[in-house]
Amino acid sequence: MGQGFNVLDVNNRCWVKENKVNGNPMLEKLRKQLQQHSPQRLDHVAMPEAAVLMPIVERPSPTLLFTRRASHLNTHSGQVAFPGGKREASDTDLYATALREAQEEIALAPSLVQPLGRLSDVISLHGIRVTPWVGIIPPDLPLVADPSELDTIFEVPLRHFLDDKRTHTDVITVDGVAHYVPSYHVDGHVIWGLSAMMLVELLAEGFGMPIDLYQRPPGALRHYPERSSRLPKAARMPTKRTMK
Repeated sequence: MGQGFNVLDVNNRCWVKENKVNGNPMLEKLRKQLQQHSPQRLDHVAMPEAAVLMPIVERPSPTLLFTRRASHLNTHSGQVAFPGGKREASDTDLYATALREAQEEIALAPSLVQPLGRLSDVISLHGIRVTPWVGIIPPDLPLVADPSELDTIFEVPLRHFLDDKRTHTDVITVDGVAHYVPSYHVDGHVIWGLSAMMLVELLAEGFGMPIDLYQRPPGALRHYPERSSRLPKAARMPTKRTMK
């Protein structure tokens, strides 16, 4: 991983490396873009908090690491997600939550994560405010899935998403606003829902991909019943937040 010193990113409230990422132009672009990004925050909304880590594996062709929830779980069984979970009282902040959960779920040592920044808060179907954090990790780590929570850890090349190899688009309407969320089928895994919404922001803001949750894309659509975000009207996301 690239060498450098830590500086505090006041906007994203995390420590970032002021260095190049081993000269990898894709990851260097991502680092610069996320340092300039101003994510949507819902800090003022009184809801349970959670955080996830979106680990990018520093390979010559970088990959994004995912997990799959164990089939025996009562909720979210079999679903693909990023490592993460609810904030605990001992967590100093939500980045600490993401790191702790990643260590518990996949044995990822916090010291091996090079933080790049946070993305916008999203609200889960169960009324939890989730904050995604993006970080770079070395390749070929001896990661181990916690069998009480997960049954698989896998990687997908970032190029798969940058080439927009979605199988279809899920239309998820929240508070009357349609969100066009890509769904990807990769080697038997389905990446969709909240994780795919986070992924859209990563692609748009981190890599400048012309992808937008609020614009209907070409291709097949799959509609879901409308739901509420459980947010007061004044705290809801803008209905037309354009993702560059």
